[in-house]
Amino acid sequence: MRIKTTVTLLLSALAMSQMAHAAQQLTVWEDIKKSDGIKTAIADFQKQYNVEVKVQEMPFAQQIEKLRLDGPAGIGPDVLVIPNDQLGSSVVQGLLSPLTLDASQQAAYTPSAMAAFKQGDVVYGVPKAVETLVLIYNKDLLPSPLKSLDEYRAFSKKAREAQRYGLLAKFDQIYYSWGAIAPMGGYIFGKDSKGLINTKDVGLNTAGSVAAVSYLKSFFTEDLLPRGILGDNGLNAIDSLFTEKKAAAVINGPWAFQPYQAAGINYGVAPLPLLPNGKPMSSFLGVKGYVVSTWSKDKTLAQQFINFINQPQYVKVRFQKTQEIPPVVALMNDPIIKDDEKASAVALQAERASAMPGVPEMQEVWGPANAALELSVSGKEEPKAALDNAVKQITMQIEAMQASNQ
Repeated sequence: MRIKTTVTLLLSALAMSQMAHAAQQLTVWEDIKKSDGIKTAIADFQKQYNVEVKVQEMPFAQQIEKLRLDGPAGIGPDVLVIPNDQLGSSVVQGLLSPLTLDASQQAAYTPSAMAAFKQGDVVYGVPKAVETLVLIYNKDLLPSPLKSLDEYRAFSKKAREAQRYGLLAKFDQIYYSWGAIAPMGGYIFGKDSKGLINTKDVGLNTAGSVAAVSYLKSFFTEDLLPRGILGDNGLNAIDSLFTEKKAAAVINGPWAFQPYQAAGINYGVAPLPLLPNGKPMSSFLGVKGYVVSTWSKDKTLAQQFINFINQPQYVKVRFQKTQEIPPVVALMNDPIIKDDEKASAVALQAERASAMPGVPEMQEVWGPANAALELSVSGKEEPKAALDNAVKQITMQIEAMQASNQ
């Protein structure tokens, strides 16, 4: 009887152990049409850790909004994907769990991409993919890319004589003009003594900013850019002129590759050109990253998963499947990226780029900055006056925003 009881207890304990082990699982939200890129890594992770990984696809920009509801309800993910410009508000709202990555682990990623998922010294995400503006040129109209923006300016003057355009760019918007403003001495927010973003220090009207905007204005005053590209519909106008072979080059992002290819354009891709001061144009860096939900029941396992799938051999597979550029240092010189003209151009430009400030106050910058740029390049206001007014407006809006949150 005692033996029977002992056996029963052992079997019961074994069953409970198996149930507990079987219950160990992770829920992962991946970007839409991107889960193929991590299938191999997931299969290996499941074998090594004896964990069931459930993957659900949804647009990455919408995941954090869904987490706000699903997390507290207990039906959210352990791991999700977000863009870096959502990081600041997500951290403030307590939606994300900090991660533990030592210096060597952080060094595996490009510095700008890693910085995009840090708040001060605290890491909240691991970079997955980067995208940024590049120069896209029609090889039939421009056999090879030019080195400097001044050369494109001269080329554009000749193109106008033939009723064509040389280089087209949305210099009336901060997202595109930032490439000149930052290397010429402007900034959006300064930093305090601890290296944290200081939203009270807005630097869009520095002498460097004014010089940059004045230089970009010349592309409009010299009739090198059509007035039709000003405003919200400007990108459509640029795409139309390029696909109709009426423009030799454009500044645009990787999202334009497929439409240009579908339009039958024989195009090439290069990093952005040099500025008059000899520095390469910068750009805003968009970074997607894997993060861990505050409501994850096993945050340690969730981070192990993120580290596992971001090993170079798995990242290489992910690139082959998704064509998203991974900011992994070990792959920058791998032939798979180095010998791919598009990928190598994006990768090189991404190293010159800087992430958008990951703070909620950034949303107060876009409107006033874009309005000031449009007034400046269209000649309706002098750049200094327009930028001074923009900084005043941004500062007032941020103060109002911060006061309402107290």
